[in-house]
Amino acid sequence: MQNTPVASLVGEEYEVEVGPVAHGGHCIARTEEGRVLFVRHALPGERVRARVTEGEETSRFLRADAVEILDPSKDRIEAPCPFAGPGKCGGCDWQHAKPGAQRRLKGEVIAEQLKRLAGLTPEEAGWDGTVVPAEGDKLPAGEVPQWRTRVQYAVDAEGHAGLRKHRSHEVEVIDHCMIAAEGVSELGIEKRTWEGMASIEAIAASGSQDRQVILTPRPGARLPIVELDKPVSVMRVDEKDGGVHRVHGRPFVRERADDRTYRVGSGGFWQVHPKAAQTLMLAVMQGLTPRKGETALDLYCGVGLFAGALADRVGDQGAVLGIESGKRAVEDARHNLADYPRVRIEQGKVESVLPRTGITDVDLIVLDPPRAGAGKQTVRHLSSLGARRIAYVACDPAALARDLAYFREGGYRVRTLRAFDLFPMTHHVECVAILEPADKGR
Repeated sequence: MQNTPVASLVGEEYEVEVGPVAHGGHCIARTEEGRVLFVRHALPGERVRARVTEGEETSRFLRADAVEILDPSKDRIEAPCPFAGPGKCGGCDWQHAKPGAQRRLKGEVIAEQLKRLAGLTPEEAGWDGTVVPAEGDKLPAGEVPQWRTRVQYAVDAEGHAGLRKHRSHEVEVIDHCMIAAEGVSELGIEKRTWEGMASIEAIAASGSQDRQVILTPRPGARLPIVELDKPVSVMRVDEKDGGVHRVHGRPFVRERADDRTYRVGSGGFWQVHPKAAQTLMLAVMQGLTPRKGETALDLYCGVGLFAGALADRVGDQGAVLGIESGKRAVEDARHNLADYPRVRIEQGKVESVLPRTGITDVDLIVLDPPRAGAGKQTVRHLSSLGARRIAYVACDPAALARDLAYFREGGYRVRTLRAFDLFPMTHHVECVAILEPADKGR
């Protein structure tokens, strides 16, 4: 018996009323037949002609692009970037929305995720409902903040640098990325050809003049001589072990936050927006109010941003334990915090290392997990340690909401929540939630 092939709906067009924003940089609409569409390049309340980009007759939902705006929203503007729009670069989601509207949309997504996954209203989460722009980012409609200090360029078969199209391996060749920080743009990556390369990551430290490119060659390709418009150190990704190796120059960049310099090596994690590290560090410290002599955990600690801030504030009688899975990040964290004898950094996955430490109580916890969140097992363990306050830094509101529900099961409630627009023009948003034992009064 042969299976009947399922008909693809890619290329089909529907005229639809656009409904609310959804998590992921799109809005929800329904066709007259009741099909659910996830529509990019649209805004709530608009009437658009949507062309299907992914989906079949049997799909639970279809993905689509708004290819014609029949009734525009008052929040719509002409996208400033020539590479933004249906079928083009997938890097930005909201170039077509006024800056204030972008932040409102992000706030609506956070509120929806909190309600759906954690059963919390903004009031119950101690959140005023706003998403705050970073200092200097409040620009008029049509102007774009140059905030991305790390840009991952893809390279096409001819060696031209560009950015990936949405949910695609195809490369949109560009001559300039509008959201790239000045330090990235001035390297001139897009001006030259990169034969034999699969990708180039450009890094422009915001805490120093350090510039770095990390080259990923195609299998068997030789590394080119790198001649850019500004001095730059060069690293390469090894095709055998995936490790990042120095070609020439420093194998790290220097960043600054909380009046300290942090070494970040081999393309290791550091917040991409130049104001993000300082903004989030202050939000965490203001929420935790560390006291001299307290003990603290910094989980998923990266190169030690929060561990350093905690160590400064708990003093010589306090103690801080950081846990991080990345080997190079652990080396950097130990280097960055070498002058704090009461700070210890352990390498490994949080869920494996934390139980082995034997720690049964702690005063403060900071966790900044990857996009998937910390998960039920880890949250359950953290809830058992009796911390008087916990700071949860989240780049994904759905993961945050799921973990907040687990914390509630463990006896913690949200004291305050703050949201920051540290990824303008995209759907991404950063949140800092401060939790405390549920039996403690606000």
